Amino acid sequence: MTPHHFVAIGECMIEMSGGAGDQWKLGIAGDTLNTAWHFRNATPADDWHIRYVTALGDDRYSDRIAQFISDAGIETGAIRRLSGKRPGLYLIDQEGGDRVFTYWRENSAARNMADDLTALASALNGADVLYLSGITLAILAPERRAAFIDLLKPLSERTRIAFDPNIRPALWESEEACKAAISSVAAMSEFILPSFDDEAALFGDHSLEETVARYRDLGVREVVVKNAGNPCIFLSEDQVKTIATPQVSKIVDATGAGDSFNAAFLATRLSGMGCVDAIRAGQALSAKVIQTHGALVV
Repeated sequence: MTPHHFVAIGECMIEMSGGAGDQWKLGIAGDTLNTAWHFRNATPADDWHIRYVTALGDDRYSDRIAQFISDAGIETGAIRRLSGKRPGLYLIDQEGGDRVFTYWRENSAARNMADDLTALASALNGADVLYLSGITLAILAPERRAAFIDLLKPLSERTRIAFDPNIRPALWESEEACKAAISSVAAMSEFILPSFDDEAALFGDHSLEETVARYRDLGVREVVVKNAGNPCIFLSEDQVKTIATPQVSKIVDATGAGDSFNAAFLATRLSGMGCVDAIRAGQALSAKVIQTHGALVV
């Protein structure tokens, strides 16, 4: 059996977490990388080859990121290395029982990953499934973002696109640019995996049904609206249904909850299982992740 190719594209960064007594723990993370990592663990290596596409610098921390990805069984040959550049960095503090993020990513190498469209097209070539997020789009300069979206249009005719809008307003130059880019990519996607609170804040959706309807109107065939610990809603086979979210008694760290959900959902759905089974697999992995520290758990 010829293996399928799952390609994820986005930004991975150096993560510093903890901070207790000014003692920090260094890690490596990023929303699309988190999903690729979990997808790798959820699928047989003989069935799926996983590739990560980004840009890194030529410093020791870029080397460390590339080695981390490779050690996870994810292909790194499509990662561009840019002279003089470095990866982004963020710190996670705890404040009032919640996480507070501080980023240094303005000059990260990943922001330049669409500068060479020929190289980027080659990196995406052969993908059976392409996974990206709103952060993948947000970190690009407006003209590079437009060029990347244009690149996706012919690709979407032969590749199944899975997209998590993962809306982070601080990364965008305007609400209008964010809405336009997300809607453009959504219209090319087979799977949309949004979070309701993000969608409500940006698009003004008053209900999960409104979120589903908006993406259905764009031509999306399968939509799963995540809603934290509340019931989620999904569109599949032209049917809109609700499914309960099992409760977790103790949430330790919500980092990567949505990323892990997406990975298990896609791994299950792409194996031929139905949408309900895929959602339940996503919920189970997400529940496991939020009961431990960090976004990546075996």
